[in-house]
Amino acid sequence: MVVGIIPGEDADPEPLKKWYSDDIMKEYGMFEEVLEFINSNDARSVAMVDRIIGCPHEEGIDCPDGQSCPQCPFWAGRDRWSGNMRH
Repeated sequence: MVVGIIPGEDADPEPLKKWYSDDIMKEYGMFEEVLEFINSNDARSVAMVDRIIGCPHEEGIDCPDGQSCPQCPFWAGRDRWSGNMRH
């Protein structure tokens, strides 16, 4: 899970924090940490997606830029927002 605080219009998320889990639905403590992170950074509103939108590996760090993640074949050629295969 990734949470970023966007301090203003057209700004990049800063700070940004990541949490890792094999089964996030069982990580109650993680959700408490997320809420604390949001509160401690004085966020005035929260927006989120209703589904997983990609693998946890970072382009340019865990796999080459512009290439599919070799560890997550499900996402190869798939649109992260719709979940459908790209044409």
